[in-house]
Amino acid sequence: MRTVLVTGPGGAGRTTLAAATALAAAASGRRTLLVSAEPIPGFPSAPEPTAVTDRLDHARIDSGAHFRAELTELQQRASSVLDLVGAGRLDGEELTELPGAPQLALLHTLHRAAAGDWSTAGYDTLVVDLPPLGQALALLALPEQLRRYLRRLLPAERQAARALRPVLAQLAGVPMPAQWLYEAAARKDEELAAVQALVEDGSTTLRLAAEPGPAAEDALRTARTGLALYGLRADLLVANRVLPRHSSDPWFADLAAQQEKCLGHWHEEWAPHVPVHEAAHLGRDPRTADDLAALAVPAPDERVPGRVDDPWWIEEESGEEEPGEEGRPAVLAWCLPLPGAVKEELRLVRRGEELLLTVGPFHRIVRVASALRRCTVSGAALTDGVLRVRFTPDPALWPRTP
Repeated sequence: MRTVLVTGPGGAGRTTLAAATALAAAASGRRTLLVSAEPIPGFPSAPEPTAVTDRLDHARIDSGAHFRAELTELQQRASSVLDLVGAGRLDGEELTELPGAPQLALLHTLHRAAAGDWSTAGYDTLVVDLPPLGQALALLALPEQLRRYLRRLLPAERQAARALRPVLAQLAGVPMPAQWLYEAAARKDEELAAVQALVEDGSTTLRLAAEPGPAAEDALRTARTGLALYGLRADLLVANRVLPRHSSDPWFADLAAQQEKCLGHWHEEWAPHVPVHEAAHLGRDPRTADDLAALAVPAPDERVPGRVDDPWWIEEESGEEEPGEEGRPAVLAWCLPLPGAVKEELRLVRRGEELLLTVGPFHRIVRVASALRRCTVSGAALTDGVLRVRFTPDPALWPRTP
């Protein structure tokens, strides 16, 4: 299944362009599912996949209903503990979704499409209308982060002591909730793993929607760094609401000239690797299938590869240092391309076998490559858009050469 994740700066019309992408995919003969949290004129609003055309279904995410269902189920599973402390139950009617609920509802919906009950429907293309750009990049990194938290807070090896729980419960005089807690964590980890696999799949791409202008230009420049950090790849940049180039109205002409200047930068910065499609301003908000077709947004190209499996690479540095003794290299550099990154906004911390990397608003924890775990970090540099973390082999850990 080809997955296209659509996002862009706020107010850029990303939901409209997600719908246009889904219609184009369906028109090309592919059975398509569009997932969106926002209403789309002329599209059904049911939370289950509902037909729009012969080959296109749409499902609208109901984050409030998902939040109520999840919390109600949690109360049922923790009923023994709640009864023990005399806690009152919350009814579904009095539950109001909390911040973060829409993101979790979207992850749950992606699980249903990737490995849940919707995955058997035979869709060829999945188009997902994501939140605005900054939130979307954080959301795509969330499954990996949450799985790491679960492993740290509830490590699987602790389950080996489950045979002792009845004894511990008698000694403590209270029921032990560990069993259902571990079971719930295992279910969540399985769900998050399916979503993470979808995001990291080689057939998943990101489609960016932006209205040409200074604010969008800054947002996309920052986004390039985030895309590289998370290993995501964009298949298309859609410049939305592009005005006609020539006009006798001075105000209109100035605005068109500003757009043209921005488009020139985008073609220069993005076009070598990411095509730039200019969607003309219709003079009105698109509200019908014909309006969406008039945007001429291309269908996803099956030949465009998706996520980069591992954007890091290792190089052996040459310099004034002498080669390492006993077959050890002098210095190894772990390299990552970070276009648009600024040195002052870069922060690196090594913690055991992990590297904590912060670049501007983006944060990621990566496992150090196996060849570098026997080394100590001896420095880092950001040169020509490439981060190079220098590692020096530790003589106490590096194997000796016979």
